[in-house]
Amino acid sequence: MRLKFSQFLFVLLIFGALTLGGCLDRDVASDSASPTSTAGDSTTTTTSVSETINESVPGMKDLPKLEGKATVVMTVNGSPITIEVDGTQAPITAGNFVDLVQKGVYDGLVFHRVVRDPEPFVVQGGDPQSKDPNFPANRLGTGGYVDPKIGTERRIPLEITSQGADSPTYGKTVDPASVTLKHKMGAVAMARSQMPDSASSQFYFTLADLGFLDGSYAVFGNVTEGFDVVNKIQQGDRIESAKVTEGAENLKTPE
Repeated sequence: MRLKFSQFLFVLLIFGALTLGGCLDRDVASDSASPTSTAGDSTTTTTSVSETINESVPGMKDLPKLEGKATVVMTVNGSPITIEVDGTQAPITAGNFVDLVQKGVYDGLVFHRVVRDPEPFVVQGGDPQSKDPNFPANRLGTGGYVDPKIGTERRIPLEITSQGADSPTYGKTVDPASVTLKHKMGAVAMARSQMPDSASSQFYFTLADLGFLDGSYAVFGNVTEGFDVVNKIQQGDRIESAKVTEGAENLKTPE
């Protein structure tokens, strides 16, 4: 089915914003976003996660991994948003998110980018710089989590699992038709810059089905309750708290 010119232009502009609006690229001034989906059997995958993840991207072995699923409850404007985090399909991306939640990194951070017009798109947050109320709003979207162990931003590789694959693909985009975790409405995904392996702490909720992002951005979960809360988030609203309520034992951190 052909897209109308206006629809095509909207998709082109949004995709460009996502790519150029990197959350980590210091040479880029704007910001970006991305979303979520489901998982497979955690029993069989739990055994294979550590076996199938190798050093295909430098530093991967030193990143947290989620071997199974976890539940995170994020409170915004006094109301809860329940997120199912899927480590069976995105162990590093999910592990990074759960680890940052447990460290309290997201508490007090601002949703700096909310796009609903001309069509529902994303709600994005997770820039640690936004905890400072005096930080310039026009510079939000450029920061990531600085790991005190290394003194620099922790960056994670683009991680996407295709249907029938034994392990995720790292560091490159894949055929959007093949991905297991898709950008359905309510998906949770990692924002990144033009470089595939540049995601850190910024994430986004999808406000609609955004299939044109599949294969290019890493979905790692989905909103199971409280999507009405997500739909009411305004730019400048803060994350009051984020807590792991189930599955914390599935998080494996390097010693």
